[in-house]
Amino acid sequence: MSLSVLMPCYNEAAHLNTVVQKVLSQACVTELIMVDDGSTDGSADLMSRLQAKHPGRIRALFCPKNKGKGAAIRLGIPSITQPITLIQDADLEYDPSDYEKLIAPIKTGKTDVVYGTRFGNAQRNHFAYRRQYWANRVLTWLSNQFTGYTLTDMQTCYKVMKTEQIQALQLAENRFGIEPELTAKLAKKKARIQELPIRYHARGYESGKKIGVKDGLWAIYCILKYALPGLD
Repeated sequence: MSLSVLMPCYNEAAHLNTVVQKVLSQACVTELIMVDDGSTDGSADLMSRLQAKHPGRIRALFCPKNKGKGAAIRLGIPSITQPITLIQDADLEYDPSDYEKLIAPIKTGKTDVVYGTRFGNAQRNHFAYRRQYWANRVLTWLSNQFTGYTLTDMQTCYKVMKTEQIQALQLAENRFGIEPELTAKLAKKKARIQELPIRYHARGYESGKKIGVKDGLWAIYCILKYALPGLD
C-alpha cells in the first residue's frame, strides 16, 4: 500500500527544499502533493521547480490567494491517487522518518487512522511556548468529550488514513479548524484511531510559526459546531 503525502504550504521557502528532500527519501512515499496557499515569499516558484525536478513524484497545486491550511488540504484531497494519505506541514517541526511506523497499523488492518502524538515521548515532549502546550492539551480534552476518543494530541499535523476515508469526508474549514473538524467527522464515521509517538522539533513565531490565539478560539467553536448531529 503506497503512500501519498499531502503538504499544504504558506511562505515556507526557507524550509521547502529540506523538507521535500526528507519526504522523498522515504521508501514508502509514491507521490508528494504540494499545495501552495498564496505564498508571497517565492514558495510557489520553488514548488514548480521541484515538480519539474521530480516528474511523476511531485504534483504542485496553487491557490490564487491565501485562505489557510484547511483550504489547501481540501484543494489537494481530490488529486490523491495512492491508497494511504499522510498530511505533512512544509516546515521542519515534524520528521518524515516516522512515516513507516505511522502507516504500519493501517497496512496490517489494526486500525483505520493513525495520529502522531507529540506527547508520547518524554524526551521530545516540548513546545516553543507553554501556552501552546496547554492550548493543545485543552483543545484535545474538549474534543475527546464529544468524539468519545481518548486522544492526547488532536491538533497534531500527522494524521494518516486510507485515502478513500479522507476523500469521503465533506470538509469545510479553511484554517486550522480543519484539525477538530476532521477528527469530529472521523468519529461520526466510527473510525478507529490509534496514536503513536513521533519526533517533534518545535519552532517559535520568529521562525515562521503561524497558528495563534484566534485559531485556538476558532478550534473551540469547531469542536462544538461539528459535534452537532447532521454535520458530516
